[in-house]
Amino acid sequence: MSQEQSLPTTSYAILGLLTFGQELSGYELKQWADSTLRFYWTAPAMSQIYTEVNRLAQRRLVLSREVGGGPSRTTTRYRVSAKGARELRRWLAESEPGFPVLKHPIALRLLLGHLLDPGQVRAMLEAYDAALADQRRDLRAVLDGIDNNPAFEFPAHVARWGLSYYDSETDAVRRVLKALPETGPAQSKRSSSADPTR
Repeated sequence: MSQEQSLPTTSYAILGLLTFGQELSGYELKQWADSTLRFYWTAPAMSQIYTEVNRLAQRRLVLSREVGGGPSRTTTRYRVSAKGARELRRWLAESEPGFPVLKHPIALRLLLGHLLDPGQVRAMLEAYDAALADQRRDLRAVLDGIDNNPAFEFPAHVARWGLSYYDSETDAVRRVLKALPETGPAQSKRSSSADPTR
């Protein structure tokens, strides 16, 4: 196994953000991650951004240079190296992407909805419905900013995919809301040993 093969997926994600032809500072990488990765992967914290670019720089997968930002301030800017581009292509072509693992906190809590009043379940789902609308609005703004730029053809595909996901989630939540009783007694008196397969 090569040294590069031991890189975490987040390293490759950060490396990928540098393949769109722009030289970026750590702060700019964080902005890009917040407007892209957070919708379908995870947006690294600022400290993790610097951990990853330092790791990539040590392996010569990115190049860096200091740029003056004022009398007493410099900024480090990063760009992907030829070695980094080769390694990213190798990882994309040779490693298995795996199947997405859905860790859905709302679905988990809905599974246990018999322990809550229907009104509590409804409030949770209505809050999630509103959060979905906010996320969809944010992602729509991202897509509007890149949709006609050939350099961002594939990010635009991902953004449209994300919008479809939010639409599907919204539809699912509203179907459950429609099926819920408006009011009712708590169901927590049901036996905790009830067999859900019966």
